[in-house]
Amino acid sequence: MSALLYDRVALIGLGLIASSMAHAMRWKGLAREITGHARSPETRATALEIGLCDRVFATAAEAVEGADLVVLCVPVGVMGAIAAEIGPHLAPGATVTDVGSVKQAVIDAVAPHIPAGVHFVPGHPLAGTEHSGPRAGFATLFQNRWWLLTPLPGSDPAATARLRALCEAMGANVDEMDAPHHDLVLAVTSHTPHLIAYTMVGVADHLRRVTESEIVKYSAAGFRDFTRIAASDPTMWRDVFLTNKDATLDILGRFTEELFMLQRAIRMGDGQQLFDYFTRTRAIRRGIIEAGQDTAAPDFGRGAPPSGTHE
Repeated sequence: MSALLYDRVALIGLGLIASSMAHAMRWKGLAREITGHARSPETRATALEIGLCDRVFATAAEAVEGADLVVLCVPVGVMGAIAAEIGPHLAPGATVTDVGSVKQAVIDAVAPHIPAGVHFVPGHPLAGTEHSGPRAGFATLFQNRWWLLTPLPGSDPAATARLRALCEAMGANVDEMDAPHHDLVLAVTSHTPHLIAYTMVGVADHLRRVTESEIVKYSAAGFRDFTRIAASDPTMWRDVFLTNKDATLDILGRFTEELFMLQRAIRMGDGQQLFDYFTRTRAIRRGIIEAGQDTAAPDFGRGAPPSGTHE
C-alpha cells in the first residue's frame, strides 16, 4: 500500500478519468476522503452507488470545501466557468490541477480565478478508452502511461512534487514541460490523429450511404482502429480543436504536404519511395512498443482490461 498523500481530494466531473483516479486512489490508499461533483443528477447518484466518492455535491463550490487537492475533470471549454465558481471556496494551501488535453488554453481560463496561497499545477494524463461516464473507470488505467505536468513559472516545487507523487503512485510515468510545448506535442501524437480518424470514418459512412456497400460489415483492422478513436467524447474533442487551434492547424498542414507527396508517388508508380517511406514510419511503431506504450499482441492490447481491474 502507498502512503496517504492527500487528506481530501475533490473530483470535479465524474467521467472516465475521475472515476479511474478514484479507484486508483482507493486501491493504493492515497486519499483519506474523496468528494465529487457532476452536473447530472444521474451521474451523481451513480458515483455514490458504486462508491466512487464518499460524498457527492450538486455544486462544484460545495465539493471543493476543505479539499487539499482539487482535480478539474471537465471539458476544456467549461474549465474557466468552473474555476470562477470554486475560486472563493478553495482552502489555503490547496493544489488545483486538471486533466485537460490542452494546456495553454486551460491556464489562460483557470489561472485568473486561483486565489493567492492556492497552487495551480496543470496536468494531462495520456490515458483513456473510447468509453465515458462514471462506470467506465478502472484502477489500472494509468499504469505505465504518461502524465504530463505543466507547472507555471514560480509554482511551488513542493506542491508539484506532491502531485507528481500521486500520479506515480497511481502507476503513471510523470514528465514536466511548458504549456506551449505540450500543446505542440499533443497536436502530433493525439489531436491531429483524432481529426484524421473522424474524417476517415466520415468518408466511409458517406460511401456506405451512397453505394449501399458493406464497409461496416467487412471493416478490416485498420478501419476498426479509426472507429475506436472516432468513438471518443465529441464534446471533449470539439473543445480540444477550438482551444489548440494553431498547433493542430500547423500539424494538419504538414500532414497534408506528406499526403500530397504520397499521392504523387502512387500516381507515378514510385515503389521505391513508398517502400522507403513505409520503412521509416514502421520504425516509429517499433519504438512505441519498445517504450512500453503499446503491445505487439494481435489486438494491440485494446481488449477488455485484465480481470479484477474494475473496482
